[in-house]
Amino acid sequence: MKIGLTLGPWDGMTPPPIERIQLAERLGYDSVWTAETYGADCMTPLAFIAAHTQRLNLGTNIAQLDARTPANLAMCAMSIDALAGGGRMQLGIGVSGPQIVEGWYGRPWGKPNRRLRDVVAILRQIFRRQGHVTHEGAEISLPYSGPGESGMARPLKSVMRATPNLPILLGADTPLNVRLAGEVADGWLGFHLVPATVGRYRALIAEGIAKRSDGMTLDRFEIRGMVGVKLGDDVQALINEPKPHIALFAGGMGARTMNFHKDAMVKRGYGEAADRIQELFLAGRRAEAAAAVPDEYVEEEWLIGPPARIRQRFRPWADSGISALTVRIGPPEVIELMAELARETQ
Repeated sequence: MKIGLTLGPWDGMTPPPIERIQLAERLGYDSVWTAETYGADCMTPLAFIAAHTQRLNLGTNIAQLDARTPANLAMCAMSIDALAGGGRMQLGIGVSGPQIVEGWYGRPWGKPNRRLRDVVAILRQIFRRQGHVTHEGAEISLPYSGPGESGMARPLKSVMRATPNLPILLGADTPLNVRLAGEVADGWLGFHLVPATVGRYRALIAEGIAKRSDGMTLDRFEIRGMVGVKLGDDVQALINEPKPHIALFAGGMGARTMNFHKDAMVKRGYGEAADRIQELFLAGRRAEAAAAVPDEYVEEEWLIGPPARIRQRFRPWADSGISALTVRIGPPEVIELMAELARETQ
């Protein structure tokens, strides 16, 4: 199993933790990942990290689809890859939610599945640089034609030579978009993925792969999960630590009628708890919302306790069928322990 390190969204207050990232590189981690919400972007920190590392792949988890045009998304990825020496960039993309798409980027929510398909097709053309880029999609066309057009547009080809097969991974959770990942992408970034649900998603990915004609197989397709790790002897206290964050996302990161984090909790069998968490959180009772997060839910997504307990609970991840696991950044002892566990699976 490959193992990576995720930093989450950068808060802009302090530089990325380069010493811990370099430690992960020395210990054999394959990648480092950044994210974005509605603050710092996910691309700029990767350029900074590239300058302080030699081997680690540089991934976005995720670059929000409506933050950039397809061409600009490709330009950002190609530029970072070139600065890093080539062959290190991994472009993870996803649609975020309507609150961010419309409230922050000022773009219509529309049909995200169509937009994802269009963007991946355009990215492939730009990266491969086999001709001028043209695309007639359900939501995006190049060259542009429509209201306000000048009539002077012509197809263009990137002046930068890129890594032609720069990996594209989709971050998605709906069956439609997970199938799409299998159909058009090189990998899938799991969303609240846990060992017990991997089989369901592998089946959806396989359905998408069956539509391809490029020789992609399920064994070659990257399925990447994410886990948090908390080392210590007071297991219950450690279980309680992520609960406010979980309550924030399941209770308030989205609208009452459309919250993908709450939906993920429901899909994993915690529907009653999810409803209660959202009700409490939206009523301003955040401490009670955090207390309503079930211990079992936390333990599915986190490895918690002393090293022996974490080693035992890591086994289902190793046997789950995912090809890579990304670890939320923690102190050096966490980075070292997870490198050790990953080596034991090889």
